[in-house]
Amino acid sequence: MKPVLAMAVSATVALLLAQSPGYRITHTYPLGGTGSWDYVVADPPNHRVFIARQDRLMVVDAENGTLLGEVAGINGAHGTAIAGTSGHGFATSGNDQSVVMFDAKTFKVLKKIPAAEDADAIVYDAPSGRVFTLNGDAHSSTVIDSQGTLITNIPLGGKPEYGASAGDGKLYANLTDSSEVVEIDTKSAQVARRWSTAPCKQPVSMAIDAAHHRLFSGCRSGVMAISDYQTGRVVTTLPIGSGVDGAGCDAGSGMAFASNADGTMTVIHQDTPDQYRVVQTVTTPQGSRNMGLDPVTHRTYVASAKFGPVPPGGRRGAVVEGTFAVLVIER
Repeated sequence: MKPVLAMAVSATVALLLAQSPGYRITHTYPLGGTGSWDYVVADPPNHRVFIARQDRLMVVDAENGTLLGEVAGINGAHGTAIAGTSGHGFATSGNDQSVVMFDAKTFKVLKKIPAAEDADAIVYDAPSGRVFTLNGDAHSSTVIDSQGTLITNIPLGGKPEYGASAGDGKLYANLTDSSEVVEIDTKSAQVARRWSTAPCKQPVSMAIDAAHHRLFSGCRSGVMAISDYQTGRVVTTLPIGSGVDGAGCDAGSGMAFASNADGTMTVIHQDTPDQYRVVQTVTTPQGSRNMGLDPVTHRTYVASAKFGPVPPGGRRGAVVEGTFAVLVIER
């Protein structure tokens, strides 16, 4: 083969390899313990992952899977938010309609703050220095400052699920019952506007690409709805797996992800801010529908476990004790 041709072939192969997602499970971190789980939240500055486990938060070393500690005393654990400047963490305690504030270094509980019925997701907004809970059954958001002072409750006009801060004074949340995205002004603590996610129905999970002003709403109708949040419109939808409950956007690699209960993680590539395509479907254990993304290491962390027999009329069996693990997915 002539040198020039060989160089051209090598360059083409390298380009194809670089473009190929090749996402796979590279590590399994066995953590065990009892109970089901909910949100998986990466904490890139501190190389940690927070995982809600019913009555506590598990804090895991993102590099090696070591259990660093737990935040105890949570009654119905769901979401986690870390307010880096104050050194405080916040966890929703859904069963007693509150938020648990804890020391982000020692994991010691500092106080409980009243929230509202079905306090679920929670998001830290750096520009305002506030955390915003998303209270499903109460159709509201509780606003708390980074020192743990309750500020107000915002009526949202629908049942919120996941949310994301744009880092510019705006925060977004999916309204799953009305199939909308709602925009909150974080300084005035008021709803600024809303728009439909049609043809997506039941938007649940959310991720954000602040560089291109795009939101990714994982929908229980089996699609990912991608919105331009500057104009308040859906630019496209793509097929994903069923039972989605997690989403992530890695702007550095131009990839978005949806973790689904059917045992898949859908990988989507951004060709342009308005053009996307599904490039891979990663096989995961059944029920592994929650994920956290570290945009620095480009790793996703997916919660998994084995389940017992499905009870009559139920959707899924109980988590088999000792089988809980976190899967690291990367390329």
